[in-house]
Amino acid sequence: MKLITRDTDYALRAICYIAKRQDRIVPVSELVAKLGIPRPFLRKILQALSRKRVLYSRQGKNGGFVLAVSPRKIFLMDLINIFQGRIELNECFFKKKICPDQNKCALRKIVSGIERDVFKRLKAVSIQLLLH
Repeated sequence: MKLITRDTDYALRAICYIAKRQDRIVPVSELVAKLGIPRPFLRKILQALSRKRVLYSRQGKNGGFVLAVSPRKIFLMDLINIFQGRIELNECFFKKKICPDQNKCALRKIVSGIERDVFKRLKAVSIQLLLH
């Protein structure tokens, strides 16, 4: 399992680029040229971010995208949730059979603790932090 998928990575790169140019609307063509992200993927990602009100889109000749939210209020975990849904690191190895000792499993308890630590760290990573 990948912790950060391609869509989340592309979204992160696009948001960081847009955040650095907060003084103006950034056209999709500029994002494609500067980031090297294929246009169809990028459009899908930007539309999803716009629907989730992370970005504001402007249509037309001078159209493009700007942040709808401060970079301090956009977190890596938000993007993971938008593009990957809920991720779970602690998955039983026996996918079809539920372990009768699920609540007592020592490995599950250890991995659950690791999972909590990872998510806590991801929730603390803001776009603002990545801009420096």
